[in-house]
Amino acid sequence: MESVNKQELIQKIKEMYKDVAEHPEGKFHFEMDRQLAEKLGYPSIYLDKIPKESIESFAGVGYYFDLADIKEGEQILDLGSGSGMDSFFAGLKTGKNGKVIGIDMTNEQLQKATKIKNRYGFSQIQFIKGYLESLPVFNNSVDVVISNGVINLCADKEKVFREIARVLKKGGRMAISDIVTEKPLTKGITCDVNLWASCIGGAMQIDAYKKAIEQAGLKIIKIKEHPEYNFLSKSAQGASKDFGVKSISILAVKK
Repeated sequence: MESVNKQELIQKIKEMYKDVAEHPEGKFHFEMDRQLAEKLGYPSIYLDKIPKESIESFAGVGYYFDLADIKEGEQILDLGSGSGMDSFFAGLKTGKNGKVIGIDMTNEQLQKATKIKNRYGFSQIQFIKGYLESLPVFNNSVDVVISNGVINLCADKEKVFREIARVLKKGGRMAISDIVTEKPLTKGITCDVNLWASCIGGAMQIDAYKKAIEQAGLKIIKIKEHPEYNFLSKSAQGASKDFGVKSISILAVKK
């Protein structure tokens, strides 16, 4: 799949998600905030316990916590943690005896998430700057890796899945939501940084996506679709219709 310039892509993503952090009331290609979270299936009983400042910048594409089945005391790694909503959700699940590390490359998202966690006393959560292709985490140290709509933004997804397998303990779980396609995207889409940053241009064909997971040493246990997720802009909706762009959640286990 031909792709965009990686450095140009990273800069574009940082700019967009800076706006998501600082101006969540703005207009984007995708839905956001609590209304989206509830639409995807996040239980209100947990959303009520998560700081609203974090929820307002939530831009996930699915609900996977039912697949993740996080237990008290587990070590969780959130890839592309943004303003922290999923990290806070995981923190509620794992409790004070567990640990959640959120990884993100956008300074403004990290700053916002860190301020929120300090203000509300989520001592079991830490936010660190990093890139998904090179995780600043020890080998075999994590019980569960989570991620919501972020891996599609990465130019080297195979490397991301190898990194996930590296940091997971044997038998550890990967529970993620992401954007995939039924048909491979054309060059005009995969080389458009705006569509990449909007979670369209980097979407991988689903069979290739599953193959990349399995080749990294992870066994896929379950896949579910999220037909309730929709893009807002006409360009994104057009690509969705033409190429079968859709949201899915995947549970996989490290062999």
